[in-house]
Amino acid sequence: MIDWLPDDDDGHAPFPSTSRALGPDTEAPGLLCAGGQLSLRRLEQAYRHGIFPWYSPGEPILWWSTAPRMVLQTAQFKLHRSLKKVLRRFVATPGCEVRIDSAFEQVIGHCAGVAREGQNGTWIVPELQQAYRQWHAAGGVHSFETWIDGRLVGGLYGVGIGRMFYGESMFALQTDASKIALSALVAFCRAEGIAWIDCQQQTRHLASLGAAPVDRSAFEAHIAHATALPAPQRWTYDVALWRQLPLDSDSPTSESA
Repeated sequence: MIDWLPDDDDGHAPFPSTSRALGPDTEAPGLLCAGGQLSLRRLEQAYRHGIFPWYSPGEPILWWSTAPRMVLQTAQFKLHRSLKKVLRRFVATPGCEVRIDSAFEQVIGHCAGVAREGQNGTWIVPELQQAYRQWHAAGGVHSFETWIDGRLVGGLYGVGIGRMFYGESMFALQTDASKIALSALVAFCRAEGIAWIDCQQQTRHLASLGAAPVDRSAFEAHIAHATALPAPQRWTYDVALWRQLPLDSDSPTSESA
């Protein structure tokens, strides 16, 4: 059994302890509770405790606290040789640029609409899209965007609280476009002292880029500290940020074959 939050509550009632999330031997590992609202107060309260909403059309709002948690520590980002070549070419080519928060509506729309292997439909339901749009307008949700010749070809969006970034979803309309946006996010985070990017779910793709599972106690201890720190003052991407990645280095400690 899971707890239900009052349907008219926007964040005053506390979440259950994350230790009560369903375990790995259940049909819904990580499911913590249901109900409530997708208000900005409730969403921020959730993320500060490592809880996130995830549900399908026709379902109630479901709140999750998965454990272990997939985390990309920015210092451990694996810049493979093939991706390094892509980034070098991207940075050197006129008309190629990364932007932050210039087309959030398009980014979340593409993330919701792009077909994904093994998925039927999207978890980014209209109610979630609207909630994240409102949070973006309030400065809490950000998009990292890959642009080529004035066209948005890939990107990602996520939640930023203090010095913690919670990745939500990526999309690509062109090969490697989402990887470019992720690399830019890592460069930005390194420059701003954001050590961890929450990836929520364990996937082989994320693992290949350096993400690894972290147990619940370590994850929650980190976010308690990181979210209490002051947030970056400016969410803009300058080409100088690429220096945070060893694009011109062949050091074996910073890349994988």
